Amino acid sequence: MKVYFSDVFNVDPDVIEKYGAFNISLINDLPLFIDPFLLFNSTKPEYQSLHQEMLKYVEFLRDMSVDKGINPGLLKEWFHFREISQNWLGYSEIGNSGRGLGNDFALALNRNLNQIFANFGSETITKSSHLEKLCLIKAGVGKDNISDFTTNLIKKYLLEYTQTFAKKYIKKKMRSVIFIDRVYFNYSTRSWVTDQFELPTYNDDFVILTPKDILTKDDTWINKSDIVRSFKDIVASVPNNVLRAKMDQYFLSNLPERKKKDKRREKKLTNKEIATAIGAVIGKFPEFIDYYIRFKEENGD
Repeated sequence: MKVYFSDVFNVDPDVIEKYGAFNISLINDLPLFIDPFLLFNSTKPEYQSLHQEMLKYVEFLRDMSVDKGINPGLLKEWFHFREISQNWLGYSEIGNSGRGLGNDFALALNRNLNQIFANFGSETITKSSHLEKLCLIKAGVGKDNISDFTTNLIKKYLLEYTQTFAKKYIKKKMRSVIFIDRVYFNYSTRSWVTDQFELPTYNDDFVILTPKDILTKDDTWINKSDIVRSFKDIVASVPNNVLRAKMDQYFLSNLPERKKKDKRREKKLTNKEIATAIGAVIGKFPEFIDYYIRFKEENGD
């Protein structure tokens, strides 16, 4: 039974390894995700360029975001993103069909970009803006969502990366010229552009290869769970003594008062209660997120 890309397309796995691509399974998704921080932290000029292009689009979304809501058609065109299943990465246990980024994500993105993240693109605390800020806007937005968002925004690069490999190593009968929608964004027309590529095809669909050095199997470097674990270190890193004290005090004021379990000790706070209090700090002091991201930048290696 043919399982991997190398099996299906009769390519030596060492050739794929040398090219730098991950040898995906074409039976089901593998739990791997694109981490945009790996683009930011890379020394490769093309990855740095990709990171800047992603930030440019998020800045565009920020400029188009409005408090009272956005036209439903434009919300769907600009803020909705389908899962790009052809890279065979993600959480599906059978096949490669996932949920993508739906209306809830789009609405949260629109709402928060003109509120909590109004300074996106012009931060003064961090070295750069980071797409991963978006995983902090809504419960349930995790590495798979950020990976999907990133994949959509670097789609053109991935298609060209795959096309180059396919033309060199895959037999012509196993390739097809395909028109693909939403390849890149045209800022002049404010619309997504359709383009054509010659790609490997399998089961009446095209396949996308992904470079190994932008993939993670763990959480993205910037993530919501890590904020909870690193909260004390982040607050301690704030150079302004007054702001640091205010953050600490506001955190404590949002912890629930607990009745003593007995005379000797209080009942321990739950992770959910701590996370809720930290969420309150983020809402009150949005700059907390930037101090967290700076903390992660300084430990990027």
